[in-house]
Amino acid sequence: MKISLFVTCLNDTLYPQTGIATVTLLERLGCEISFPFEQTCCGQMHLNSGYQTETLELVRRFLDVFEKEDAEYIVSPSGSCVAMIREYFPKVCEWAHDTALETRAKVIASKTLELSEFIVNILKLEDVGAYYPHRVTYHSSCHGLRTLGLGDAPYKLLKNVRGLELMPLENSESCCGFGGTFAIKNPETSTAMLSDKMRCILNTKANTCTGGDNSCLMHIGGGLSRMNTGVRTVHLAEILAQTEGRA
Repeated sequence: MKISLFVTCLNDTLYPQTGIATVTLLERLGCEISFPFEQTCCGQMHLNSGYQTETLELVRRFLDVFEKEDAEYIVSPSGSCVAMIREYFPKVCEWAHDTALETRAKVIASKTLELSEFIVNILKLEDVGAYYPHRVTYHSSCHGLRTLGLGDAPYKLLKNVRGLELMPLENSESCCGFGGTFAIKNPETSTAMLSDKMRCILNTKANTCTGGDNSCLMHIGGGLSRMNTGVRTVHLAEILAQTEGRA
């Protein structure tokens, strides 16, 4: 199966190990990966900040780049960016009254998937041969939980990781307080939400917090690090890519 990897600008800039892990994992599962080097930001930050014109240009660029790949699916290790493509690319084109672009956006949106839903729903796999001998809790990011409706796909994958003890997270549906520009514009509220999330994570006694969005994990990990908790954040792809002898 041929897929294109949309690694996202945050991962490319700050968490390249997540992109590498995603490729390692998917190739192990028999996928043929293409990576268009021309890819840039999906425009989520621009849209959230009210810059619709600038967002439209990024949507157009994304379509131009990924249409050339002609892959069966576009897969990304970021629920928030996938939500942007699936839910808002067509809307941005509609708001601009560009029906031709909207049609193209709907086609791309229909085959863009978050990593865990691709593995569980398309590849029909729950055990990917991973090994990760740690106590782990899972943070459900808002976009994955509410916009994409990932459901228990990440949990199914984690429960089949050998050596991993999955610790239930209290108030797992609650936002961590990041929300992209929300954390910048509303720092007091964001910090209060983060404090609640960290309390719940620490109560699990896990030594690792994972999730499908490095934006959330960056926010949570920063707080846990400043408190010297000893709990680290690791993207789901990096856990699933580990096999016995590499963990």
